[in-house]
Amino acid sequence: MLLQGSATPIIRTGLRAAYGYLVVYSGLLVFGLMCLIWSVVAAFLGYALPEERGKVVGRSITSWGFRCYLYLSTLTGAIRFDLGALDALRGAGPLIIAPNHPSLLDAVMVLSRLPDVACVMKAKLIDNPIYGASARLSGYIRNDDFIGAPTQAVQNLRSGSQLLLFPEGTRTTRAPINRLKGGAALVSKRSGVPIQTVLIETTSPFLSKGWPLYRIPPMPTCYRVRLGRRFMPRDNLREMIAELEAYLASELGRPDGIDAAGILAQPHNPRLDER
Repeated sequence: MLLQGSATPIIRTGLRAAYGYLVVYSGLLVFGLMCLIWSVVAAFLGYALPEERGKVVGRSITSWGFRCYLYLSTLTGAIRFDLGALDALRGAGPLIIAPNHPSLLDAVMVLSRLPDVACVMKAKLIDNPIYGASARLSGYIRNDDFIGAPTQAVQNLRSGSQLLLFPEGTRTTRAPINRLKGGAALVSKRSGVPIQTVLIETTSPFLSKGWPLYRIPPMPTCYRVRLGRRFMPRDNLREMIAELEAYLASELGRPDGIDAAGILAQPHNPRLDER
């Protein structure tokens, strides 16, 4: 009986680990398949639709698809999201949306709530067969060290759309935030459009830079997004970059960070049509 009792926690731990692997790997597989199928459809739509109409369709379907993925992730109990703050940006006019970048899910979270946003992406992602066609249809902007990209970004903002640009340039590797690049400040200066900072907080380094895929995080992993300060355009780019970096470091380094208990206490009734 003693042996049976001592084995029970081991069995439970093993079952939890097995469930964690199942949820994480099946989730990544589903996400990859969704992107691949959508990319095939987007390749056809890219030939069939005029460019501007293609952007509208591409961004709307991408937003809906990401919302579906997050909905499914929530249903598994593996991940919980608090993204409601982003809804205030819908219909708010041209903005440069500048979040910190703790994980691979950051763009997915933002785009799932905002359907008229051009995302500045790494060139290798736009050239990737899984994401490329849908990114090109949606008018996303390739970031070749941001050479040539500012003009496209300004044009997008002047057309009335918003721009998603991660000012760190890559996922965070130095807590609380990497040194910022100058892209957001430059586009703000050229376009006259303000920078809306967005603060993404999480309880786990899951899918952060260097996170091994075989490592399963404690579940559920919680994400919260909140709106930060809005910075008006400035002529002095160095001052703008320094102030942005200082502000983000201050906000993200606060001891009263994400309240996982508060997110978990929210009613667990996710809706696919939630906006």
